[in-house]
Amino acid sequence: MKGKYIIYSLFLLIGFSGLSQTANILNAKKPEDIGKSTNAELTEAADEKPLEYGYVDDRDVLWSKGTWEIIDLDERVNFPLYYPVDTLNISANRRSLYDVLVRAIKEGKIENIYADSYFTEKRTLKDIQATLSRVDTTNYGIEQYNAGQEVDEQFIDRRDLSAADIQEYKIRGIWYFDKRQAELKYRILGIAPRAPDVNFIDDSELNDLVDLFWVWYPDAREVLYKAKAYIGNNTTVSYDQLLNSRRFNSVIYKEDNVQGDRQINDYIVDNSFMQLLESERIKEQIRNFEQDMWNY
Repeated sequence: MKGKYIIYSLFLLIGFSGLSQTANILNAKKPEDIGKSTNAELTEAADEKPLEYGYVDDRDVLWSKGTWEIIDLDERVNFPLYYPVDTLNISANRRSLYDVLVRAIKEGKIENIYADSYFTEKRTLKDIQATLSRVDTTNYGIEQYNAGQEVDEQFIDRRDLSAADIQEYKIRGIWYFDKRQAELKYRILGIAPRAPDVNFIDDSELNDLVDLFWVWYPDAREVLYKAKAYIGNNTTVSYDQLLNSRRFNSVIYKEDNVQGDRQINDYIVDNSFMQLLESERIKEQIRNFEQDMWNY
């Protein structure tokens, strides 16, 4: 009997989570009403903010290690960061992580964007525009231009990077042991989408991935908290919750070290398997630190 109650409870939980993702569907008088929230719900959503990071005094950090990781979007567990790539046939409240970041940058909601993971060279939307899109003129357009005529729109070739072009994300974060709370914690510092260079995206021989831009993560938390990612079973969570809870798979490609933060592939060359083992060794070293704190 107890087993039956457990199964029944699970069905109830799944049912409630499903209802929460189809807002107002039971009260809708016409299809257009599905997904519309009440005024009270809209007011509550507008006031919603991510849980603020607690203040950590440097004296309370017993140990720390900075890491750089790559999130491969080809892995199934990382699909919530990649999809949806087609925004025409899906509701407006579901967008891929890339679309959320780019829209927020264009709207001025995310201002702290940089050229690299050390956040030393700040960028603006105008600076990264050439990275996100390519505008070219066809031969017919060049002929019109040389003849002193206005170039027709049909002779202008424009290629914008979309969510479908994003293949990886890089994240930089720091693991630290808080001695006041006796707990190992992780905090994200920055995130960067990676895609082929838009200028050579159609050339299979020149499609190496590049970092499009780096976002200072604390500046993007409020935007990512309001954007939802689908994680299965008709359930969504905010991108901020998904990333902070580390609901993704990644590979460490660099760590803080005395050799100028050199990458793993700088000292393990042309051996992907050994590079992966080295990444796992670094992860194990981080995990073991907390366990070693409790061994006497």
